[in-house]
Amino acid sequence: MSDPRPERRRLWKAAIKWPMYAVAVMPVLLAAGWRRSQGLPVSGSQLLVFLLAAVLLLAWENLSNDVFDADTGVDASGKPHSLVNLTGRRDRVAGWANAALLMGLLLMGLVALRSTPAVFGLVLLCCGLGYIYQGPPFRLGYRGLGEPLCWLAFGPCATAAALLALAPPAQASAPGGGAIPWGTALLLGSGPALATCLVLFCSHFHQVAEDAFHGKRSPVVRLGTARAAGLVPWFVAASLGLQWAPVLLGWWPLSALLGAIGLPPARALIQLLGQAHDQPERISGSKFLALRFQALSGLGLAVGLALAPWLARIGAAGAAPLQGP
Repeated sequence: MSDPRPERRRLWKAAIKWPMYAVAVMPVLLAAGWRRSQGLPVSGSQLLVFLLAAVLLLAWENLSNDVFDADTGVDASGKPHSLVNLTGRRDRVAGWANAALLMGLLLMGLVALRSTPAVFGLVLLCCGLGYIYQGPPFRLGYRGLGEPLCWLAFGPCATAAALLALAPPAQASAPGGGAIPWGTALLLGSGPALATCLVLFCSHFHQVAEDAFHGKRSPVVRLGTARAAGLVPWFVAASLGLQWAPVLLGWWPLSALLGAIGLPPARALIQLLGQAHDQPERISGSKFLALRFQALSGLGLAVGLALAPWLARIGAAGAAPLQGP
């Protein structure tokens, strides 16, 4: 008899989905990179607490989605790595979800106390968007609205919260210091948030039959796998285009183009879905290629922005005329 333990470990690894937490940390990393590019200080303690809180809140989202999908039956047969299926305890998974939500909000409350109350309000808005995505009675994800909700939550809302949270307390409490920086948040977060939407979009391809059977009208169910696969290059182009447009307009430094390091996994994703969009067993990992694109392109943008002042100093030093004796 074969040992079932390796298979069970594989299922638990798939259930935890640790690579997915790249989407949680990206808004605050982008905010840190942008502040460094502007010569503004970044509060290290706020950055660390925000990162931990964001991970806990995404854990709540993932755990509660398993619970909500168990209630509708959509995960009953096609998702053995659902935590509800693995544990057989819906109540236990719901308890873990609520604990993660409570701890995440407590930490975000601490961040808000040390910056501005607007941070907590924005985070609550993100949580609300996350709830109506799968939670009853809304279940907007079942109506094909998951991607727009994802863009709002991980784009302007989370990025604005992060920008406010990383400002030093004195700056945040100054007149006008707590105003929500919607313009900067839209400019900075729109492209990376589209890449996050692509991760969600690609997670639908391998479960089209199950989703359609249970009434989950995801965009891939509505469009069909062939037409949906044809949209993936546009997702990639729009995400990178929104990142690169400020560079072309002269608003951001050339180093922000470092987000191009996300192109190889994007190319692999486009090829995979173009060839096998209707073969669930071959494309079940397509969301991880999308996630690699999201992580690398976003991290490249954040690092490229952060390096800009340092690169400018090196360039200025190299261009300085030599002084005679």
